[in-house]
Amino acid sequence: MKYVLTLLFSLLLAFSSIAQNKKFDFIAFGDMPYKLPEDYGRFEGVIKKINQEKPVFSVHVGDIKSGSTPCSTEYFYKIHQYFETFDQPLVYTPGDNEWTDCNRKAAGEYDPNERLKELRKVFFAKKESFGKKKIKLVSQSENPAFANYVENNTWEYGGIQFATIHLVGSNNNLKGANADNTEFNEREKANEAWLEEVFAKANSKMGLVFFTQADMFYHGMVPTGFTQIVEKLTTLTRAYGKPVLWINGDSHRLLIEKPLLMPDKKSTILNFTRLQVFGEADMEAVRVKVDPKSSQLFLFEQLMVD
Repeated sequence: MKYVLTLLFSLLLAFSSIAQNKKFDFIAFGDMPYKLPEDYGRFEGVIKKINQEKPVFSVHVGDIKSGSTPCSTEYFYKIHQYFETFDQPLVYTPGDNEWTDCNRKAAGEYDPNERLKELRKVFFAKKESFGKKKIKLVSQSENPAFANYVENNTWEYGGIQFATIHLVGSNNNLKGANADNTEFNEREKANEAWLEEVFAKANSKMGLVFFTQADMFYHGMVPTGFTQIVEKLTTLTRAYGKPVLWINGDSHRLLIEKPLLMPDKKSTILNFTRLQVFGEADMEAVRVKVDPKSSQLFLFEQLMVD
């Protein structure tokens, strides 16, 4: 019996090793559909294309509408229905156009905090992905100290740790010094704790991938709403040592760069790569190829949609 158990354990270890050395692809996209109702048909084309490509999963990095279209609950459910038409698992992280910018007249003059609460109710009621085939997600909300942050999720695939983190454009909802920044301050605390937790989970993995909406390195500068997060990310990335891929939307232009700097502010932190995806008028996606045998681990390919 002891021999059988030892053999089974050895086989499980061997299978795990094979799985972690296997190539796989996932797809990232965001900031769509934007111009409504014209973009509905185009978005359906994006979904059709991704379904044809059969990635292990896809991630929408936020902004499911423009900042000048209504933030109605009806619209939230419409996009929810679209998300369920993906053949493979789809994970989503919120953008600023879904809640922080909803106080604009064109967006319906909603209370942003109320829209955030509704967004969480519609899109994050279950601890799993969207799509016809689903994957289980581990939410930060399982920690009672951060029970509200159902949108911060993590999962593992092929020896890589994946996670979403709720950072959004419009300076991450950080307002002027005399404004009420309660929401920002509380989410900032949650996000910093989440970074630490996910990096810890990734210690035994080959690499780490984060998905978020915000362009934290806007035109090469770090806006004030992201200063602390970037500092925390820099410290954790240096200590981690293995490849870290940061994927965001927000600025609607494809970009691959290494924006994190060493303390001397001259040399680059080479194990950190940022991928910024297409968006708005350019409704395209990016295929990320994970190759454990490559020194870069993450390789990129434009996925153009006809």
